[in-house]
Amino acid sequence: MLKRHTQVFTTVLRLFDMFLAFAAWELAYLLRFHWIDFPAASMIPEHEEYLKAAVFLAILAVFVFSFSGVYRMHKIVHLRHEYYHILRGTFTLFLLTLVAAFFYREFSYSRVHTIYFLFCYLILLFFSRLITRWILQWMHARGTNVEQILLIGNGVTANKFINRLDRLKSLGIVLKGVIDTGNNTKSDIPNNIPKLGGIDQLSQVIHAHKIDQVFIALSPEEQHYLPELKELLAEEWVDVRIIPDLGIFRMLNTEVESFEDMPIVTIVQSPMTGWNQVLKRLLDISGAFIALVLFAPLMLVIAVVIRLTSTGPSLYGQERMGLDGRTFHALKFRSMHYDAESQTGAVWASENDERRTKFGIFLRKYSLDELPQLFNVFKGEMSLVGPRPERPVFIEQFKSQIPHYMLRHKVKAGITGWAQINGWRGNTSLEKRIECDLYYIERWSLWFDVKILFLTLFRGFFGSNAY
Repeated sequence: MLKRHTQVFTTVLRLFDMFLAFAAWELAYLLRFHWIDFPAASMIPEHEEYLKAAVFLAILAVFVFSFSGVYRMHKIVHLRHEYYHILRGTFTLFLLTLVAAFFYREFSYSRVHTIYFLFCYLILLFFSRLITRWILQWMHARGTNVEQILLIGNGVTANKFINRLDRLKSLGIVLKGVIDTGNNTKSDIPNNIPKLGGIDQLSQVIHAHKIDQVFIALSPEEQHYLPELKELLAEEWVDVRIIPDLGIFRMLNTEVESFEDMPIVTIVQSPMTGWNQVLKRLLDISGAFIALVLFAPLMLVIAVVIRLTSTGPSLYGQERMGLDGRTFHALKFRSMHYDAESQTGAVWASENDERRTKFGIFLRKYSLDELPQLFNVFKGEMSLVGPRPERPVFIEQFKSQIPHYMLRHKVKAGITGWAQINGWRGNTSLEKRIECDLYYIERWSLWFDVKILFLTLFRGFFGSNAY
């Protein structure tokens, strides 16, 4: 039901956005060379070349918008969120257009025309979404393209489904009410949701309210009603869907797929698969290369100062755990005395830690000791952005004490991360840090990585808890 609605809706949006991109490019041509002509053009270029570019741009727009999250179901429900993703996708399209025009040598496109296109496309998209919403609301108010659904269940799973379903009213999905299982446990269903009767009245309710879809969301205590529901629903024409109760699990990029007609629910998986993995790796390689070029002189100075001010090598590799539990040696500038752990063993650094060198205090305060990990990024052992890698000896301790701790290893460890730019670094709450790490994994996107890298420039190099 949800898939049917969103597939049709997003397909129409994609086709419409392609048409708007084509129209905006053509409109920009008229504005630039015929209607406004500011600044004045020395000549009017051939329209044929711009027409060919318009077709290419229309196709490119759909791909860019898809990667920017414009067509994801939970993004298109709220207009404010949709405008944010449209703005982000349009500027990405604008930059890609400039890059393509720069490398395309057979014809020189006007840069002013491209700027006109940016504003024309944004304006057309803005009004198109407003009109689309108005048309949908008008249709739904008249009962057109509306799905009437019924929910069976009294527990937490049913309540969660209701909360999420409330966001889909704009798509014409209407919850008519809930069938009470009659279970003696306390109901979690909000009071404003109509209670349409018990299981013995299921058939009458379906016909009276013209139900299209029935959702079964039973708690563990209600599972024994399944055989009875199976028999009752076998006599009806409605579509039936089951929402499994997975409340005891922490969800991480959950999805449902069919394997030889057998439904399989994936509860935990990494978001870094397919093109996501390729794009993130490209960002890591390019970002690490740029950072190494920029910081190479500083890293050379740091290495020399370490050798001059203390005994021992400038660099050392410390065993850390990364993606899927694989260990690697994270490179760092030495900030402590040589063989600092020979007496204490593996312990966290603390405030006024006597093992640190004087120069090491400076390095750790501004996170400069971690710059060599850019080489780990190049090797593919780490990423620019991700949960900070931890030492295996500490992980053995934390994994049994902190819920969901091991889920942070579903992505590559990073030099910086969402936890670090929010102040959860060093000797701070592990629970808060894990919460930030899982928030990052659940909401990962290439743009989220770029945002974290940008914020790292202002927040990530400084911290009162960096010992």
